[in-house]
Amino acid sequence: MTFDIVIIGAGHNGLTAAAYLARAGLSVIVLEKNSVVGGAAVTEEFAPGFSNSVASYTVSLLNPKVIADLELHRHGLEIIERPAANFWPVDNARSLLVPYDQAGRRQAFAAFSARDADRLAVYDDELNRAVAVLRDLITRTPPNAGGGILELVKAGAVGRRVLKLSLADQRLLLELFTASAADFLDRHFENETVKAAFAFDGIVGSYAAPSTPGTAYVLLHHCFGEVNGKPGHWGHAKGGMGAITQAMARAAQSRGAVIRTNAPVHRVLVEGERATGVVLQTGETIRARAVAANVGPKLLFRDLIAKTDVAPEIRDAFLAIKTGSGSFRMNVALAELPDFTSRPGKELALHHRAGIVIGPTMDYLERAYLDARAFGWSREPVVEMMISTTLDPQLAPPGQHVASLFVQHVAPHLPGARSWSDAREKEAFADIVIDTVSRHAPNFKSAVLARQVLSPLDLEERFGLIDGDIFHGQLGLGQLFSARPVLGYGNYRMPIKGLYLCGSGAHPGGGVTGVPGMNAAREIAKDMKRRRVRT
Repeated sequence: MTFDIVIIGAGHNGLTAAAYLARAGLSVIVLEKNSVVGGAAVTEEFAPGFSNSVASYTVSLLNPKVIADLELHRHGLEIIERPAANFWPVDNARSLLVPYDQAGRRQAFAAFSARDADRLAVYDDELNRAVAVLRDLITRTPPNAGGGILELVKAGAVGRRVLKLSLADQRLLLELFTASAADFLDRHFENETVKAAFAFDGIVGSYAAPSTPGTAYVLLHHCFGEVNGKPGHWGHAKGGMGAITQAMARAAQSRGAVIRTNAPVHRVLVEGERATGVVLQTGETIRARAVAANVGPKLLFRDLIAKTDVAPEIRDAFLAIKTGSGSFRMNVALAELPDFTSRPGKELALHHRAGIVIGPTMDYLERAYLDARAFGWSREPVVEMMISTTLDPQLAPPGQHVASLFVQHVAPHLPGARSWSDAREKEAFADIVIDTVSRHAPNFKSAVLARQVLSPLDLEERFGLIDGDIFHGQLGLGQLFSARPVLGYGNYRMPIKGLYLCGSGAHPGGGVTGVPGMNAAREIAKDMKRRRVRT
């Protein structure tokens, strides 16, 4: 059987693309190398009785249009809202617990700086104005460099949209796209803890310091989200992140898409300069009128496209994509809740149900990056902990808990002769992570019953994330919008006819959004319709 589309990778974007394409009346098959769909958005039991999201771990950026169009709630998705945004332990006596409401946020920041509390409304207004502009652009196909008259029309439309903004808003967008998070925040705030609370979003998955140019955009990228119609809120998918991709798989299958697991792709089949299917590692050939890759563009051209099927200079451009997010991922099973010295008590409290971030000052965030560059990992890492069972008790036995630990920074490749393939390196850094949390919650180390540890190499080998890059390519100015993944191929169409990119390496980038899959599906469906008309 020949399909209209074969999709490589059943991560959330691949499943999203499959659902949209099947709804458009196209025959679709999705091929997943692992035994379960979901890519990095999966839930598994990592210790007897303890389950959690393996890699991605929290919900906010999942686009509401994707949720509605795929009817994910009807297919079983339930998102539980965090009752508070984030909790920052600072030292033994002080902490910052930030609620969602404006008055509560102002009061929380006022404890560190009255001036900063007064500036909060101005800061929020600036980010909201920028998000309003970019939220519209993320669901549009970027104009493609060198694509002819139609692409010039698209570029003109984008340009007119920006030129209609006030001069102040144009300056704001320029600043957010080019400045460092530190410079952007210095313009608004004075207190180092207040600034760190915002700067954290600028270093997540970026393997950069707050002072690195471009991190202001990474900060902005994490402001697009909403939960259950509430902008800026964060939440938890009941059952873990795998519940999202399971719902997506059901949505795609209900529309006729075929999904195969344990089906690793060996290479893209190219005949007559057109992608005509894939060859599996078993040797089986699956033919299709087009191929959509929900893998990183660097992996696609490194491993799945034969060198003879693309010009050397084009292949080199894709292999030169900057990757590496400096991320290290852990899950831990806990006998009890952490007892923070700054907010004592093991009984469930509001701060346990927030995102818990160890990264109390700008200097701390800066050192974490510099340490990783010098030594391979930070000796005082930045840790975001989410105790999933405070929102979803079914993930652990009664009275016990599971927590996600998302850690910055580690080098994608350790210096010298050291390697992440050495289990001792991985476990040594995992010990540092546990000790870092225990400095703020002394009972934490003794409460750990089991742990699951994923280094950058583990993330690459298991999920295809080159250099452990959770975004399939860094979110720098040179790798955004029309330049994502590579200038000249920003409209989801790859250098080989009939080959498309539908994953996070395409516009608008990473995070569990579903938007690259939705946008790519729209372009694929257009091309399929044109081919039918010509035929």
